[in-house]
Amino acid sequence: MLSDWGRLLVRFRWVAIAAGVVVILVGGAWGGGVFKVLKSGGFDDPHNESSRASVRIAQDLGARDVDVVVIYSTTKTTVDDPAFANSVNSTVTALRGRPEVAYVATYADTELPSLVSTDRHATSIAITLRGKDQDTKSDQYKDIKSALPAAGVKTQVGGVVPLAVVTDDMAQKDIERGEMIAFPAVLILLVLIFGGVVAATTPLLIGVLAIFGAFTVTRVLTEFTDVSTFAVNTITLLGLGLAIDYSLLIVSRYRRELETHEPAEAIARTMATAGRTVLVSGLTVVLALSSLLIFPLVFLRSIGLGGMSAVLVAMISALTVLPALLALLGRRINALRIPLPGRARREAAAAEGHGAWAKLAHTVMRRPVLYVIGVVVVLGAFAAPFLNVHFAGNDERVLPKNTEARVVSQELADRFPGGSDAPLEVFVGHAPGATLQAVRDAVARVPGVKDVTVSATKGDAAMLTVGYDGPRTGDTAYDAVRDIRALHQPPGVEVLVGGRPAMDVDRLATLKHGLPWMLAIMAAATFVLLFLAFGSVLLPLQAVVMNLLSIGASFGVITWVFQSGHLSGGLDFTPTGFLEPTTPVLILAILYGLATDYELFLVAAIREKWDATHDPRAAIAGGLQTTGRIITAAALLLGVVVVGFSASGIVFTKMIGVGMVVGILLDATLVRVLLLPAVLRLFGRAAWWAPGPLARLYGRVGIRESEGPAAVPQPASAPQSESDPV
Repeated sequence: MLSDWGRLLVRFRWVAIAAGVVVILVGGAWGGGVFKVLKSGGFDDPHNESSRASVRIAQDLGARDVDVVVIYSTTKTTVDDPAFANSVNSTVTALRGRPEVAYVATYADTELPSLVSTDRHATSIAITLRGKDQDTKSDQYKDIKSALPAAGVKTQVGGVVPLAVVTDDMAQKDIERGEMIAFPAVLILLVLIFGGVVAATTPLLIGVLAIFGAFTVTRVLTEFTDVSTFAVNTITLLGLGLAIDYSLLIVSRYRRELETHEPAEAIARTMATAGRTVLVSGLTVVLALSSLLIFPLVFLRSIGLGGMSAVLVAMISALTVLPALLALLGRRINALRIPLPGRARREAAAAEGHGAWAKLAHTVMRRPVLYVIGVVVVLGAFAAPFLNVHFAGNDERVLPKNTEARVVSQELADRFPGGSDAPLEVFVGHAPGATLQAVRDAVARVPGVKDVTVSATKGDAAMLTVGYDGPRTGDTAYDAVRDIRALHQPPGVEVLVGGRPAMDVDRLATLKHGLPWMLAIMAAATFVLLFLAFGSVLLPLQAVVMNLLSIGASFGVITWVFQSGHLSGGLDFTPTGFLEPTTPVLILAILYGLATDYELFLVAAIREKWDATHDPRAAIAGGLQTTGRIITAAALLLGVVVVGFSASGIVFTKMIGVGMVVGILLDATLVRVLLLPAVLRLFGRAAWWAPGPLARLYGRVGIRESEGPAAVPQPASAPQSESDPV
């Protein structure tokens, strides 16, 4: 089928190329506007208790969220000085008259000791904005920002909304910096890999097409659902990375087919082989990313949607525009060759099946057990730190040290009695005076709790503002949330615990509940698609296990680096002693898809050799010789695309970069080049075995790499070899 598709594209190449140009133009003119409609936040489930607490407080008591915190300070006097007080009060009065502001809490109004520093040289105000969502509040904060400074005193601004605004701005700059790093570096590497300028620029053109196409698809999605600002990072990463990977595979195969066939037939044969691999790979990565859609968090769902869009556009572009472009170029794909030392000798050896990759495969196959044990031990050592992982929510330490929002958070922790700009917010409903006091007293007795204040009342509803010992992301705060929720409440009284620590606790619970389903979706998708591709029941199972091995190693590294603080100086971040939980979930989805991608590249080539020879050793060596260079080159190119994330000023973006680079490189080297050939050698003919009914099913509907009738998998038997595997 795909060979016929290739012949059709040769005939209608100008139509396909014109369609690609239209996608780029629309993506630039309209799809690029996606940046203006993306949403901030999205890290919480709207059905969790903390979200319901926020809704009830707003409905029954009026908005009380602490959106912006402003610290006014001076070294010359104290808050009791009339000049200081008048300056702050004048600013507060002006703010209360702004339409964007719903509420301003000050020391003078509430007598809250937490709003005055212990040395009485500073005071803080807590601002609640009228917006109903994060984006509206961000716009309102930008509108009032110039009105926040008070005359004659130092003004510092922080809080949830300024933190979100700064983070979004830095994320946008990360994208621009990543593209500036990636495109020139990728072009240079492609020239070295292909040995020619024309062949090198082709994958990059498909990468640009994939990015603009994904922007357009995502812009359409924003008409129906909220999409997070961080989805764009994933689009850039996966759109460019996988478009280059797929193009690398197809262009390499096309150049190889040109040695014995005319361009039109070479394209048909390329689509029937490498094109099939790209099709199965794209579908597998899309299904892996679709597992993110089970989570109710907008952040993860939109990352999944953006990533799926990028992969689909990259796959479709590689299967339509790229073959059409190759048909237009013909043998000129090899134009503007750059002579590289030893290339002709290496290519000749590879064509005869005696290249370095085949020799490496034979080395592995002579001692497969030793290689399996060795690689598993190394990956286990990498993964070991993850056994001691500790998860908690992000705080201002995700930003660089000199960021104002982070400085304010630290000032509150160091100088103010409350120690945090994120108190617990406990909604108490259906509680008359005496009952409310009983609830307040019970909350005050919870270990770690302090400064329980009735900060708002209306009718029989009230809000308790609850301070706690230690940081917002510490065990004391989280235990306080759980302990307050576990308190026995008077009959008929409604108590909901909200605030940022409660949001963290709820987010962890949501992820814990959804993770098994996510893993089940990825494993099921891998099994179905790899069975259809290779007609084996063992290969999909080993693919799942090997994927988790490389991902586990990546998780161990990010735990060692970001939780324990190793390399914090070189990477320029502040270790927190924990990991933010949504980041590993995101890395899991992306790395799992990419690992399966490399698995397909290699095993598809091995299956092609197996169909031709039915010799396990020759198939493994020939397959690795054909794709070993492509897999390592693809991993290197994708690593270059991702490495820009490691230079981000935002810690969780930096974590994605480090985790992805480590996972990609380990998977493309230790796992695919050493472990997989060793395991396949131990499997022998059993690697391609399936029970009778499944074997017949594969014979009818299998998505095979080679043309012609499917070879029915042989029954399992002992490996045939020159020597016993040791």
